Amino acid sequence: MKKQNIASTVEELLRPTVEGLGYSLWDVEYEKIGSEMNLTVTIDREEGIWISDCETVHRAIDPILDEADPIEDAYRLNVSSKGLEYELRTDKHLLASIGLPVEVRLFAAKNGKKAFLGILEGYEAPDVTLTLENGEGLVLKKNEISKISVRYTEE
Repeated sequence: MKKQNIASTVEELLRPTVEGLGYSLWDVEYEKIGSEMNLTVTIDREEGIWISDCETVHRAIDPILDEADPIEDAYRLNVSSKGLEYELRTDKHLLASIGLPVEVRLFAAKNGKKAFLGILEGYEAPDVTLTLENGEGLVLKKNEISKISVRYTEE
């Protein structure tokens, strides 16, 4: 099974348990980090996430994953918070982050630049609408964007 399919399968499998514990399931990624495969389950909630929340979710989902066995190979299970600054990878992420400061990196330069800082004003597929730091509006197609992340500070 492909990595993306594994992540989607795991997300469907775990969503009821994670939400039943009072958290939202922000993302699931299955990727190789260093020499090992990692399954990272990212959680969130209004009050924020503490290490104890990650431990609670880890303990709840570990037996579910063991029983369902959706991943044939060995992997490391990580449960984490999305953090203060995070990548917006899905339509759901973009919609949930409207009004927040973002950094956008493009595949190819637009207006002579490949990176922009601004406020995410809207998302209506495939258009991502920003208000840049200088107050100008900018509309980008989602497929022009290599990476978009919530950023509260300039790098």
